[in-house]
Amino acid sequence: MQSVRWVVRAALVACASLALAACSEGGDTATEAVTGADVVIRGAGATFPKPLYEKWIEVYGGETPGVTFQYAGVGSGKGIAMFLAGKDPAGEVFGGAEIHFGASDAAMSDADLDKVGERGAIMVPMTGGMVVLAYNLPGVENLTLSREAIEGIFSGEIKRWRDERIAATNPDLDLPNKSITPVVRRDSSGTTYIITSHLAEAFPAWRDGPGVGKQLDWPASAMEVNYNEGVAQRVKVSEGSIGYMEYQFAKRLGLPMATLQNKAGEYVEPTAAAGSAGLGSAPEVPDDLRVFVPDPPGADAYPIVGYTWLLLYEQYPDAARAEAIKGAVLWGLTEGQPIAEEMGYIPLPAEMVRLARAKVEAIQ
Repeated sequence: MQSVRWVVRAALVACASLALAACSEGGDTATEAVTGADVVIRGAGATFPKPLYEKWIEVYGGETPGVTFQYAGVGSGKGIAMFLAGKDPAGEVFGGAEIHFGASDAAMSDADLDKVGERGAIMVPMTGGMVVLAYNLPGVENLTLSREAIEGIFSGEIKRWRDERIAATNPDLDLPNKSITPVVRRDSSGTTYIITSHLAEAFPAWRDGPGVGKQLDWPASAMEVNYNEGVAQRVKVSEGSIGYMEYQFAKRLGLPMATLQNKAGEYVEPTAAAGSAGLGSAPEVPDDLRVFVPDPPGADAYPIVGYTWLLLYEQYPDAARAEAIKGAVLWGLTEGQPIAEEMGYIPLPAEMVRLARAKVEAIQ
């Protein structure tokens, strides 16, 4: 922890006063006037960790005068594109001003890394999370879904709530004979990447059919919206719907979440322990820290989990900004992890923290 404090103090030498601005999801209200700060740090990307990053900005900013942090939740795909460009080319986010980090629930590909150029890039896992299936069926509680039912719902093959593949795992529920409306992401989304990776791992035919990616061509029955927040809000007001989203968004709106069947055949609720068991089944961590767990094997593991990464440059032209970024990220990797757990995210395993810190400390 001493190294974190040292980096924070180093950043403070170059900075003087505090201003905080957490940008709203989307791009139209992302820019705020900032005054009185020596160092401004802007980032954009995944909506999956947005509530956590906003909380970290609030807490860390209160301890760290002299630095302004801004974060725009625009989706993982746009976050990667902005990181590669160093700004939003369309000028819709931060008025087209420079950005200093990106965020994505789908780690950058080798092809994307090659586009960064001489500045270099590193990907740092900051937390993990569960992708849950929240639904709107008045009077129906404790819905349980098999792997086949999940695949059938999002492929469009299962069209009604009384389908035998849903009824089979819910014999005590009075399921309505109502059409199912899957709610999915329209924008380029790491959350979409996580759930489609899971479905492709569980069902090889999914990989050759709908496929894996941050954007998909969904069946005609699906309702497409932007952002995790958008999916959660649409499920809340749409009777008969079911949508995938990060746990925190369903929890915040009080949406019921389905119990899902995992690879071992067990039915698991989305709890912190089950999420940790899912991420804990990851293979050995590679040097680039790109770790995927598309279908955790453990009996206690929640089946749809993933890491979320910050995208950072290896070299920043402004030394004060580099030190401020290092201080903030190191704080998130250490003192910020209990906050993540309190909010329903999955804190990083100790070995991942150690490896991630080494990457961050090498930033220049």
